[in-house]
Amino acid sequence: MDRIKTGDGGIILTTAEELINWARLSSLWPMGFGLACCAIEMMGAYASHFDLERFGVFPRPSPRHSDVMIVAGTVTFKMADRVRRLYEQMPEPRYVISMGSCSNCGGPYWEHGYHVVKGVDRIIPVDVYVPGCPPRPEALIGGFLKLQEKIRKDRPLAPKLLLEVENQAV
Repeated sequence: MDRIKTGDGGIILTTAEELINWARLSSLWPMGFGLACCAIEMMGAYASHFDLERFGVFPRPSPRHSDVMIVAGTVTFKMADRVRRLYEQMPEPRYVISMGSCSNCGGPYWEHGYHVVKGVDRIIPVDVYVPGCPPRPEALIGGFLKLQEKIRKDRPLAPKLLLEVENQAV
């Protein structure tokens, strides 16, 4: 909340957009979709040593209760349909974190294999890329911080048509 004004008696004045964005970025509910070795690092980030809950990140087991999907590992063509289906089951607004070289660009497997997708962004839109093979839990925490910055700048109350008109005018 950039423009918070405090008054006498503890009154805080802000816009509705900033309040909604603050609430959304302070309670991210990711659904981990671990496909390979990156999933172990993702589980390590959820452990008490790194404590993602202090950032408001609380993992959920169901896509219908999640607003963030973490794709961690190699996405094969056989799994691509399932990744897309789980993404479509998530409520709006929904975000995707691509974790690791395999989910970012296919990793070392796509060049010599016919079965690996060259990045999960060919299946679903990705908001944050976390590089590494496998990335450390600290890198995933950095990815969540980048996602929180993106949500902070978002305009949730603006109608989509209004945003399209503004973009065409620019």
